[in-house]
Amino acid sequence: QVQLVESGGGLVQPGGSLRLSCEASGFTFSAYTMGWYRQTPGKERELVASISSVRLNTDYADSVKGRFTISRDNAKNTLYLQMNSLKLEDTAVYYCNRKPPIGAYWGQGTQVTVSS
Repeated sequence: QVQLVESGGGLVQPGGSLRLSCEASGFTFSAYTMGWYRQTPGKERELVASISSVRLNTDYADSVKGRFTISRDNAKNTLYLQMNSLKLEDTAVYYCNRKPPIGAYWGQGTQVTVSS
């Protein structure tokens, strides 16, 4: 049974930082490109960052480039997202999944709220 469990969200002031984690189980994590996605009410879920399985090539949405860093530890089956210089518009529920995403894999996500 596949499980993706996100954690690390919270309330932070603009300019602050958070580090999200995603623990994966039930599939061969190291074999797949993984991504962080986010969603706000009324909007479609969007991909914000991805990282390939072996070469660790990364890609970012323009809105987070230079502020967010995606990484992974294949030995721990864990995906990370370091978020710096957070902005109000980064407020969302953040999810991890494969890229492209598998519908049945979506977890509960972790809420990130940027507010002064």
